[in-house]
Amino acid sequence: MAGKAILYDPTRCSACRGCQVACKEWNEHEATPTVFTGSYENPKKLSGNTWIRMRFNEVVRNGKLSWLFTRNSCMHCTNASCATVCPVGAISKTEEGFVHIDQEWCIGCGTCTEACPFHIPHLDHHEGTVTKCQACTSVGLNRLAAGAEPACVKSCPPNALIYGNRDDLVATGQQRVAALKARGSTNAYLYGEKELDGLHVMYVLDDNPSVYGLPENPQAATTDMVGKWLVGLATAGVVGALPLLWVIQRREEMSGKAKAEGGAK
Repeated sequence: MAGKAILYDPTRCSACRGCQVACKEWNEHEATPTVFTGSYENPKKLSGNTWIRMRFNEVVRNGKLSWLFTRNSCMHCTNASCATVCPVGAISKTEEGFVHIDQEWCIGCGTCTEACPFHIPHLDHHEGTVTKCQACTSVGLNRLAAGAEPACVKSCPPNALIYGNRDDLVATGQQRVAALKARGSTNAYLYGEKELDGLHVMYVLDDNPSVYGLPENPQAATTDMVGKWLVGLATAGVVGALPLLWVIQRREEMSGKAKAEGGAK
């Protein structure tokens, strides 16, 4: 599969949260006050101004407590449910394969927040739009266009994050999985290689995805769900300010544009 990707290896991660800080700094987000809630996780959940959150999963292995770290952020799915259900076509793919939300088109309806199998997009209550990790492709803050790697990758001290060509990272991930299995982690798995037609953020896991708090078999939204979403939104008045016909036409325009761009490649 062409395009770029990020490979995250939790077995090398120290959960220093440098990626969280770098993401906030680069995207000009406000700092989140540290509040102790009985866990080292901070903040408690993703939000409009927190796009990366390190999650601590406590498991017992051979009678000993272990921490398994997980990078809680957008997985940048090839078959992206958020893009499928967006009524105004505000969600599209960059040329690298990352999922991008156009803040000028987003109406803050929240359909993507419900459809995402990873529960990633969040409503920014200040702006009234839905936001998430843009893989450093936000307008005016596009590191990739400048030839730089994402801020989170650049800031990772133990190199638990790698950015590069997706095909190359799949090969690297498979090699690391093979090494983990050779050392006794029989359930080691490259998460994201095939899920949802391939993720552009992949994880090298030394155990089953569910142990890391990830869905074993994430399901994408189907096209027949789109009509139900639109009717529900219209009934609820969420898109009351926009004619439903215009919303449908907008989706068709974006779909046609995507097909044209795909055919041109």
